Amino acid sequence: MTALPSTGLRRRLVALLSLLVIVGSGVAEAAPEATAATPDRARYDVTLRADSDGSHWSGRERVSFRNASGQPLREVYLRLWGNGEDGCGTSGSPSAVTVSRVRGGTAGPLGVGCTALRITLPRPLESGRRTTVSFDVSLTVPSRNNRFGSEGAFRFLGNALPVLAVHDATGWHLDPYVSTGESFYALTGDFQVTLDHPSRLRVPATGRTSTRPGEPGRTLTHSDARRVRDFAWAAGPFRTAEDTTPGGVRIRSYWAPGTPAKGVRMARRDGAAAVDQFSAEFGDYPYGELDLVMTPQFGGGMEYPGLVLLGTTEEGNAVVHEVAHQWWYGIVGNDEYRTPWLDESFAQYANGRFYGWDTLDCWDPEGWPDEDAALTSSMADWSRRPGWFQRVVYGSGPCALADLERTVGAATMARVLKRYAADHWYGVATTADFKKTAQSMTDKDLTPFWESHRIR
Repeated sequence: MTALPSTGLRRRLVALLSLLVIVGSGVAEAAPEATAATPDRARYDVTLRADSDGSHWSGRERVSFRNASGQPLREVYLRLWGNGEDGCGTSGSPSAVTVSRVRGGTAGPLGVGCTALRITLPRPLESGRRTTVSFDVSLTVPSRNNRFGSEGAFRFLGNALPVLAVHDATGWHLDPYVSTGESFYALTGDFQVTLDHPSRLRVPATGRTSTRPGEPGRTLTHSDARRVRDFAWAAGPFRTAEDTTPGGVRIRSYWAPGTPAKGVRMARRDGAAAVDQFSAEFGDYPYGELDLVMTPQFGGGMEYPGLVLLGTTEEGNAVVHEVAHQWWYGIVGNDEYRTPWLDESFAQYANGRFYGWDTLDCWDPEGWPDEDAALTSSMADWSRRPGWFQRVVYGSGPCALADLERTVGAATMARVLKRYAADHWYGVATTADFKKTAQSMTDKDLTPFWESHRIR
């Protein structure tokens, strides 16, 4: 009779075997977690044609993706965020974003205010396998001045293109759209997008762009965007300029006639300087090109991978905050609906450091709506507390991070941010991840700090 290993050893062997899967080559690999975020490694191939002024775009989108989880994937969801403001349409008008002629799966009815489309796959997609769905897409730019909207002759197509929803340990993320803050949560993917438009329109877009002649009077703008979470573009008779930072990043500036020249100069100068400074502080900017899109009346700013929309006045704009978002949410992702502080507070903290704001004693322990509110509250929580989101996430958040810098020391804080970014580069981070990184860099017990600053 063969001697059996001890009970403790047997348990260790079972635990080890449960983490391994033997493949045909004989090499052992870690088995995918059943709850891993999926679908991942998406590739979006998109061709769209614009009408005469860029108000309407239509064409075909093809999405290839992998099942990263350890369980079969039976459906996917598309997020049609462009329908967020008007839902399923107003006054008999159709939705701003429509999807039709789905191939590679069966489309169900639109849900969550027409921002979520379920596509049932023809057969369960096994772990590690890829498949493709494709569909016609139609985009009608709303007349409002918004991230998906227009200002005069200029069109903004932020969050207009359908993208895959995320399934993770908590299930499918099908959160509602919010206009104050963001609901967005996406894994990184690759986009190959060709935009066919009238030649008189300039079209800044996410990614490295190039142009070539199309039909008479038309131009094809092609964009190659790798490892990004979303794709955005604008269209209009912009004026343009191009700069290259000392660090080698190409900055393309686009502005509407009538945008104050002083504000444009400030955006070009500070945007370029911020890219290089944040590259040194957080990790090299990976996208090669950054487009700054400026108009005189756009409200504030809005960030997208490789492209930011900026309302620009004589006094300037939010360019540095929006550039910081290239790292905080763009490169280091987070669930913007559940943990908005991880991108907005971090971007505003970077903004304050860039401009040298005095943050001593800026933390206000009394400035809270109630005892349950936390810096780490979700957009669902802030929606129940109107007016507090900006005050807390944009105001108290960077003050908390500045206090953390004073608590652990400037040099340690710099190492914390660089390590945190490196550990979650192109991934998705949580508050727990940030707290773990910070604690690992100091001998001080940070538990009292997290409690006093409502970082839960």
